Amino acid sequence: MGETPVAKRSIVITGCSSGIGRRATEMLSERGYRVLATARKAEDLDRLEADGFEALALDLNDPASVAALADEVLLRTDGNVYGLFNNGAYGQPGAVEDLSRDVLRTQLETNVLGWHDLTCRLLPAMRSNRAGRIIQNSSLLGLMALHYRGAYTASKFAIEGLTDTLRLELSGTGIHVSLIEPGPVSSRFRENAYAAFKANIDPSKSAHRDIYRRVEQRLETDDSSVPFTLPADSVVKKVIHALESKRPRARYYVTVPTYVLGYLRRILSTRQLDRVLRAIYRAEIRPGSK
Repeated sequence: MGETPVAKRSIVITGCSSGIGRRATEMLSERGYRVLATARKAEDLDRLEADGFEALALDLNDPASVAALADEVLLRTDGNVYGLFNNGAYGQPGAVEDLSRDVLRTQLETNVLGWHDLTCRLLPAMRSNRAGRIIQNSSLLGLMALHYRGAYTASKFAIEGLTDTLRLELSGTGIHVSLIEPGPVSSRFRENAYAAFKANIDPSKSAHRDIYRRVEQRLETDDSSVPFTLPADSVVKKVIHALESKRPRARYYVTVPTYVLGYLRRILSTRQLDRVLRAIYRAEIRPGSK
């Protein structure tokens, strides 16, 4: 089967209230895609609709919501869904020993299990059409760990493993699977992470309480002040390549930190890489750092 013209392609994007998801909605709509943009909150859905986008409700933590969204997408597109950009996620800061079972479960529900559920529900239609693109917005933290990001790192390592396996299993079906691995990108990520920290971590009861003061100061800082931060457009450009290239890449690095640390991960021993990651941590908590 030949490639479907861009103007007739439908793509589902999760996490479209702001940041990467919002820019993907805008930029892909401008290219002629039919974008089905999802968000969890009613006010975000209203804002998307007011701006002329096709908005659908999705709570990745709720299996019933995922099922309803998939059914609605297949109904609206008559089963002709071409793309899925799994993007909706958040980061739960905190030392690993301070993460309760419930907090870690919630992180995985949103960042992994919701994506997996939605992907599996849309895949049969792509198989029937013998064409499709599944794009997973992973992270630099899908390649390596950094201090106080254990929950988010665990979710991205899981996404990397599932996606690599899915790519192998779909070989020859006409469905291509890609990972995007950004470093710092302008978004509301820190704002949302700080809210999750305040809701789920009690510094007063932690062995890390003194360090948490610096963690909170960093989370209060606007993303745009972080070195090497790129705009959300930089990620969307990779999404476009993954959607439109005849041979999309398995992985797309975005931002200097991903390229540098991805390279060091390949050439350094674990002990040597740990030294680099500890140095990054010390720089992060140094007074006056962003």
